[in-house]
Amino acid sequence: MNSDEIKGTAKEIKGRIKKAAGSLANDPELESEGSNDRLEGELQRDLGTARRKLGEAVEKIGEKIGK
Repeated sequence: MNSDEIKGTAKEIKGRIKKAAGSLANDPELESEGSNDRLEGELQRDLGTARRKLGEAVEKIGEKIGK
């Protein structure tokens, strides 16, 4: 895992907690903020995953070229 995957997962979890707290407190603003945080976290995590996989693919290509 790279830093984007870790930070994105943390932000996603934080967003889920905020959304649940907003729902329990009947606070639509907090609930919406939680949904936004969750979505941002998912996007950041997915970007990190894509970046990691691209790096792995480049490494494999480099290994094949080096042989």
